[in-house]
Parts: sequence; C-alpha cells; structure tokens
Amino acid sequence: MRNYEKITALYERLSRDDELQGESNSIVNQKKILKEYAKKNHLENIIHFTDDGISGTQFDRPGFMAMMNGVNQGNIGCIIVKDMSRLGRDYLKVGQCMEILRQKGVRLIAINDNVDSFYKDDDFTPFRNIMNEWYARDTSRKIKSTFKAKGESGKHTGSSPPYGYIKDKDDKNQWIIDEKAAEVVRRIFHLTMDGKGPYAIARILEADKIDIPAYHQQKLGYGLHQSKVFEYPYRWCSSTIASILKKQEYLGHTVNFKTRKHFKDKKSKYVSEDNWLIFENTHEPIIDQETFDNVQRIRGNVKRYPDGWGEYHPLTGLMYCADCGSKMYVHRTSNYKNIPYYTCSAYTKVPCGTLCPSAHRIKAEAVLNLIQSTLQDIKKSLDEDNEAFLHSIQNEMEESEKMEMEKKRTRLIDSKNRLQELERLMCRIYEDMILEKIPNNRYEILNNQYETEQRELSKEIDELEKAIKRYEKETDRAKKFIRLIERYDNFDELTPTIINEFVEKILVHERDRKGSQTANQKVEIYFNFIGNYEPPKEELSEEEMQKLREEEEKERERKDKLHQNYLKRKANGKQKEYEDRYKARREEKKQEKLKSLKRTGIPVSEYIKNIKKTKMIYNS
Repeated sequence: MRNYEKITALYERLSRDDELQGESNSIVNQKKILKEYAKKNHLENIIHFTDDGISGTQFDRPGFMAMMNGVNQGNIGCIIVKDMSRLGRDYLKVGQCMEILRQKGVRLIAINDNVDSFYKDDDFTPFRNIMNEWYARDTSRKIKSTFKAKGESGKHTGSSPPYGYIKDKDDKNQWIIDEKAAEVVRRIFHLTMDGKGPYAIARILEADKIDIPAYHQQKLGYGLHQSKVFEYPYRWCSSTIASILKKQEYLGHTVNFKTRKHFKDKKSKYVSEDNWLIFENTHEPIIDQETFDNVQRIRGNVKRYPDGWGEYHPLTGLMYCADCGSKMYVHRTSNYKNIPYYTCSAYTKVPCGTLCPSAHRIKAEAVLNLIQSTLQDIKKSLDEDNEAFLHSIQNEMEESEKMEMEKKRTRLIDSKNRLQELERLMCRIYEDMILEKIPNNRYEILNNQYETEQRELSKEIDELEKAIKRYEKETDRAKKFIRLIERYDNFDELTPTIINEFVEKILVHERDRKGSQTANQKVEIYFNFIGNYEPPKEELSEEEMQKLREEEEKERERKDKLHQNYLKRKANGKQKEYEDRYKARREEKKQEKLKSLKRTGIPVSEYIKNIKKTKMIYNS
C-alpha cells in the first residue's frame, strides 16, 4: 500500500481518573483537537480509534489493539494522539509500542508533547513516559488510601453485595437480605450439612432451574455482568458453591481487604486471611454461626468417593485411627454384599504395616449404632434431669479440656522459644559461612533444615493460638450442645445432617484380639461443643462384677482354643485347602449371578442400586 493511501489513525483514550480532570480530556474534545490537527497538516484518510473508560496501564484495550493490528498489517501510516499519556501509562510497554512503530515506518505524533517521529527523535520522550506512569501510580495510591480509610471505618468496600444481599435504597452502605437468593444460600448450606458436595449441589440447583448468582443480580439491576448475555442461566459451577460456603458475610459480618490490585494490570488477587479486616454484626445474617462452623469443618474433612458405588458414606471424613492419627477410608465388600467398613489409610501404604501396625478395621454399621445409642442415652438423661446433665457435662469438660489446654499452652511456649532459637542458629551458621568456618554446601543443608522447621513451627503456633483463643471464647458450649439436642424429639433415624451436626470426629482403636469379629473394640466419639463424652454406666454389684469377669475369662479361653486350632490347620495345610474351596465356590456363585443378570438384561450397576434402595443383602 502506498503511503498516501494509508490510514491516519486518530487515537483517543479516556479513563475514569481522567474524567476528574475536566472537559479538556473528554473523548469529544480529543476528537476535535486531533481532527483539526490532521486537517491543518493535510493528513487524510483519517479513522478514529477510541477507548472510553479504560486505564492507560492496560494494553488490551479494544481500540488500541485494533489500531496496532492495522499497524502490523501495514494499513496505518500515521498515528496522532493528544499527548503521550493517551497512548499508555506504562513506560516499558509504551517504549515497546514506539519501537514497533519505528520498525513498521509508522509516524507518531503527540500534539501537546511536541513529539513527531517523522522529523526528529525526542530525547525527553522516555522521561515523559516515566512521568506518565508515575501519575498512574500516584493516582492509584490516592485511590487505595481512600478505600483503606473507608474499609477501616467498617463500611463495605465492594462495588456490589454478595449473592443473597442487596443494597438498601435509603442507605447504599447498608445491606439488606434478598429473600429469594437468601433461601438458595440457606439451601446450599443445608445440602452441605446433608453430605452433598459442591458438584452435587450445583447439579441439584441446575435441575431445579435456579438462576445463577450473576444472572439473578443482572435481573435485579446490579452486579458486574449487566451487559452480559447468559446462554446457560441455570448452569451452576462447583466453584461458585464452594465460594458461597466460605463467605463470612452470611454471618452478618463485613469482611474488607480480601483482595488486592496492582495499578498496572487492575486484576484482583486474593490475599491471606491474616490481612482481612472483619467487622462483626454489621447487617442481618443469613446463616447462623453453628451451621457455618459445621460446614467449614465438613469442607475441611476431605471425602473419598468409592469407585463404582456412587455415593460416599456419611461417616467419611470423621473417622480417624487412634494410634497413628490418619484418616480412615470406607471400603465395601465385594460379591454384591455392599457392606461398608473402615480401615486406616496409613496401614495399607507400601510397605504395608510400617506407618501403622494394623488396619483398625471396623464395620460402619457398628459405629452408626454406637452414635445413635449414645445420642439416645444423652437425650434420655437430658429429659430426666436437665440441670444434673448440664452439671455433669461441664465438670467433665473442665477436667479434660483444662489438662488439654495446659498441654497446648506449654507446647505454644516451647514452640515460640524454639522459633527464636532457630533464628539465632541461622544467623550463627551464616556468620560461620562468611568467615569460612563451614563450607557453603554444609551451610545450605543446615539452612534448609532450619527453614523447614521454621515453617512447620509457625504453622503449629498459629493452630495452637487459634485453639486456645477458641477455648477461651466459647464458655457456654455445654448449653449450645443441649440446645442442639433439644431440637430433636428422638434419634430413631440417623441422617447425615444429624451426624454432621453432632459429631466432630471418631477415634477407632484396634480390637483386643486382632482377627476376631466378636472382640471388644474401643471407639471414642467426639461431639461438637463438648468433645469426648460417654454416658455414665450403671454401677454393678461385686457379685455381678465377679460373674462378668468369669464370663469374659471363659470367652477368652474359648477364643484361645479356636486360635490354636487355626494355627494347627495352617501348619498342616488344611486351612489352605479350605480357603481354596471357599474361594472357588464364591467365584462360581458370582459367575452364576452375573449370567442370570445378563439373561434378564439388568445391568450390574442397576442391580447394586436396587439392593441399596431395598436394603437387601445378597448372600453369596
């Protein structure tokens, strides 16, 4: 394309900050100035490229990108701007842009800055670009200080309230509940309490054709997506559900400074929770504190969904090995029995038995029955004598938790002292390395070890301080537990919601006699608010105690005899023959069942679902 046929690009840009400077920077005024200059200097074939309301620190501006696309294609011969700050306020990127224009032979004119690359190179232009960036930086700093003052005063700093709230018409700084959206928020929390994960909740809301938050806010006339066209207005994402479940705003709190922006890219980046500023009880809550805390605990307990069985077991995430502290995961016996049981996750890690000495295997049904009977006993004791029950819980909590808190306080002091000691050690080995008392490689090894220990101690100190603070704050936990119990008439049915409301964690010990299905196995249930609680047992007379000891001794002798017989069969090979015959019979019955299912045309997966629905067990 010949030079006289090329386009003369007139570029105008206005940001929100520039609007504060008055009419002189307006898009209309810029267009007038550039058009008059082009006409006066006989620059023809003009086309306007405009970016309105976009910061000069961003270079993905639509008008700017369209203009640079024309430059790269060789269609533009000259670019005219009011001043260099219109082109951008990042001196590095403006410099790169000017170099591209030079290489493409494109003339650059900045009228007010007296810049014209056709006649001469202006040595002051790079410094002018730096000053333009400094202006953007200074403006950003002023805006940040204004937002900081607003945020520190307890006012909301967000442009729009979260899903579930709307701004009060009379007072824009006050949030009021949007009942339609708030009901969805409550439903999300209740579904989580019922054991549903974010993905499952998203599918439920989508099936019920519930508007996604952005679409709902658009219909109300607020939010960040006013001009967006929603192709799928009911398609919820699991990340949206997870974000809703973490928002402390639903407790009635104002949470400021959760994100931070850089003046160049304008992109929000999340900061650590330590930098948040929280003002409590500033607006009406949607979710109560107990439900919120339970949901955070449930979300913190990672679920494991067994392959091929679909739904997770309601105890998953609550079961822990009493010996090694690892989580226990659910397994289900094969051959269509579908009987869930839990084993220690550390036991099976290769090499098996090194991280934990045994599997601590226990049937899920036994744990569920224990939880149910304990809650029923507590409910019975509460109905008989409320005050006596409250007094017994408080006494037990004071004794156990006082000792536990003393241990944590002692550990906190030791950890802080060790942290200071590590700092001194790191300074000392650094000096030794500088003075060549120790080689560099030795210094790096020690320094890495100390840094790793520092990080672990800092994390532990933070957790200990939170636990101590929570203990000192929660003085009426026994009363909270009683109020929770009183919400239920009975515990004839144990739902996932009840389990998640009452149970904090469950510790499972190994059986007294490993391999015996009838052996005693200790299980500790830690309830929310009150911790480990066991209903008082009925005191037995001396004669009853003696009789019980005799029965236990007879049972122990019987089991010893059976075990000796098992060892003899194992030694002479009879046990192996029995196991092979049993395995063959089981496999034969399994194949017969599969053939019968194929003849009826029922898929195996559907058969398993039917068993679960009707609560039938196929005896192989």
